[in-house]
Amino acid sequence: MDQVTSADGTTIAYTTQGAGPALILVSTSMDDHHGLDATAAALASDYTVVGYDRRGVGQSGSGGPYAPEREVEDLAALIQAAGGSATLAAGSGGCGLVLEAATALGDAVNAIYLFEPPFIIDDSRPPVPADWVEQVEALVAADRRSDAVELFMTQVVGVPAEYVEGMKADPSWEASAAYAHALGHDGRILAGTQDGKPLPTDRWSVGRPAVVAVAEHSEPFFHAAAQALLTQLPRGRYESVPGLDHSAFWTAPDTVAASLVTALRATSS
Repeated sequence: MDQVTSADGTTIAYTTQGAGPALILVSTSMDDHHGLDATAAALASDYTVVGYDRRGVGQSGSGGPYAPEREVEDLAALIQAAGGSATLAAGSGGCGLVLEAATALGDAVNAIYLFEPPFIIDDSRPPVPADWVEQVEALVAADRRSDAVELFMTQVVGVPAEYVEGMKADPSWEASAAYAHALGHDGRILAGTQDGKPLPTDRWSVGRPAVVAVAEHSEPFFHAAAQALLTQLPRGRYESVPGLDHSAFWTAPDTVAASLVTALRATSS
């Protein structure tokens, strides 16, 4: 992997493929860039796609004490390495970081594509526990990484408890446990957006083209969150992805790539 140095001296590892304008794929905090390999490959015919390991994950460094601002600085360094401007795209938990970066970095961000931001803004699903980040970090500190992932899956994602033992049998569970220390990163970025209350109106300012996509069969709270967010995006566009659910950003890369390319072209015209 190539490397770039962030403002605080932390090394951020990244890969590049394809041709065209730069697009940076932002993973969730508990996944390295390989989680979006198929999505990156599907976009490479239209973009120069940058996939990177977020700080504390994969081959990237951790830096000092975690703060969301450091992750925005990481993206600023990647954008500079990509030529000075880039489109940002993310699914689920990564959407919060994209919104923070687009607000902070202004015209360096050409456009954004958000697949199902996990905001909880009404009673369409229970809010996440207010102290879940602290609970996860305490479990990691006690070397109970698998328990930290279980807490996240059941209390934040909303996976029924009876499904957890089957999930633990899959090799992906161990991979998730290896990155459990980073689970709270997205939690800190998303603070104040998953408590069943309306989205804050003074947090983000994104004047660039923006697409908020939701899969047809996803839970109602994703649809509600998208519509609420769009009221804050002056150049925003709603995109429905037919026949799929929340997993599509990872499991249906060709469909997601087509959605991104088509919708961003329409929004930018």
